[in-house]
Amino acid sequence: MFQPSQHDVRSFFCSTWRKQRDGLPLQAMELQAARWIEEHPEYHTLLADEPAALAASYRVEDGRENPFLHLSMHLSISEQCDIDQPTGIRQATALLAAKKQSLHDAHHQVMECLGEMIWASQRSGLPPDGQAYIDCVRRRATA
Repeated sequence: MFQPSQHDVRSFFCSTWRKQRDGLPLQAMELQAARWIEEHPEYHTLLADEPAALAASYRVEDGRENPFLHLSMHLSISEQCDIDQPTGIRQATALLAAKKQSLHDAHHQVMECLGEMIWASQRSGLPPDGQAYIDCVRRRATA
């Protein structure tokens, strides 16, 4: 399994944004990342300054959202939907996107469910509960 470092992840998003701005060809994963970066103009200045991005600290205690975590979650959810893993995530996300009339807004809701699943797994010491994750997304889609 590929486990990029914090530096690798930040460099990936910064270089993707640079290539996108410069009109350079993008690889498949960069194309997906560029789509989500475009959806978040509040991150553009940060991503344009790679040295600052590499040095920045995003501690929960400081009340700062981590743009790299946020963009990574968009990519994770996109990949989950592409391969429908856990089974049902594609349909649940599509239902939520239809309700919200926005895939981007749906992803933000899915992120909350994903975060809840990860938190519960870490707290209990048990593997992540994919069915609870799907159920959370479905509840949001049908509420």
